[in-house]
Amino acid sequence: MTNRSLAEWLELLEQRHPCEIDLGVERVNEVWQRYKTSQSVTGEIGRSKVITVAGTNGKGSCVAVIQSLLLAHDYSVGSFTSPHFQHYNERICINGSMVDDQQIISAFESIEHLREQISLTYFEFNALAALIIFSRSNLDIVLLEVGLGGRLDAANIINCDIAVVTSIDLDHQQWLGDTRTKIAKEKLGIARANRPLIIGEKNHPEGFGSLVKETQAQALWLGQDFSFTENGRSFSIQPKWHSQHSDFDALDNLSNQGLLAVNKTVALQALISLGCDLDADSCRAALNNVAIMGRHQNLTYQSVPLILDVAHNPAAAAVLAHKLNAQQGKTVAVASVLEDKDWSSMVAHLKPAIDYWHIAELSGISRAAKGQSLLKLLYNAGIEGTLSDSIEQAFQLAICEAGKTGKVVVFGSFHTVAAILDFISMEVSGE
Repeated sequence: MTNRSLAEWLELLEQRHPCEIDLGVERVNEVWQRYKTSQSVTGEIGRSKVITVAGTNGKGSCVAVIQSLLLAHDYSVGSFTSPHFQHYNERICINGSMVDDQQIISAFESIEHLREQISLTYFEFNALAALIIFSRSNLDIVLLEVGLGGRLDAANIINCDIAVVTSIDLDHQQWLGDTRTKIAKEKLGIARANRPLIIGEKNHPEGFGSLVKETQAQALWLGQDFSFTENGRSFSIQPKWHSQHSDFDALDNLSNQGLLAVNKTVALQALISLGCDLDADSCRAALNNVAIMGRHQNLTYQSVPLILDVAHNPAAAAVLAHKLNAQQGKTVAVASVLEDKDWSSMVAHLKPAIDYWHIAELSGISRAAKGQSLLKLLYNAGIEGTLSDSIEQAFQLAICEAGKTGKVVVFGSFHTVAAILDFISMEVSGE
């Protein structure tokens, strides 16, 4: 077998399959079953319990919170997320740390040997590699973030012990459907009969109750079975336990900064429903300290406060706008999106929260929206903005614009945030 570096493998996988997104579980499941048979893997992923998380927004944050809670209680945990910001290895973590190149390469080599004539997408290789690495690691719990939909996502080949649906809104309509009801049906495809389904969406689309009932899962609803209460800069969680015995009736004095309270609440309920042994003080510490790259991440660059947020659809933009409106001082934006995103609605939500916009077209991304189109919509909405040649140039102009009293918010895509993280990293390293 050819000895390839991880970079060489990734370049090969990006070019091999005819479609970047090719939803369906038959191909990836066939290769996974071949692997399980060849290695005598029992259960879904060995002895590991599995939590699968889907949702339009909040799924990455939910996975990060679950991981933080588990590590605070000394559980061994593997997490599979996507996409990555700076290093491909970010997608596959064990106990909070990225796996090394060799582990991924070894998994890729196994997949290549077993797939024979089956063509797999970049993401399907990614998902299979994660499952193989986790099966080799003897973990207590595995966390699988659904990449795009749910029912036809590669992660859904695993029959999870707990399914979580964080939110349901319009995004990826060309693949998932053009209504919230159609999208909900896809997301709910991760649920399994007679197993817990944690629902974090409170604004239910039409017919949602019937769709949930069809899954035959044991649904727990935010706002009905479990809840959270916000009080300014803090919040408390009121979880649902399986019996009269509970480790704690409520969890109070929780920080309302950083990741959203709703995602922290849903994450805690998922672990309670899994039957994990949880301590109130350890939960509180984990919830108050958890952070995740690119999700309302706070940094400082040249003494200017930065907010990095991957908000890339109207629902996420509305949440970001709410957070920005609660802060004082001038706000300067650096933004760019992919061409399939509802830029108009995103701008409408964020217009009151942003004083000046710096726009650039994402370079090297085939699905990037045209910079002139983004700027034209701003002007038509009566918004001041500047089109730069690159995200990096837009960022530098925004830093100058913010001055000593303002802040810069970077949003619109994982690619947008990743470009700024790379730029800052190079500045720090002196490259």
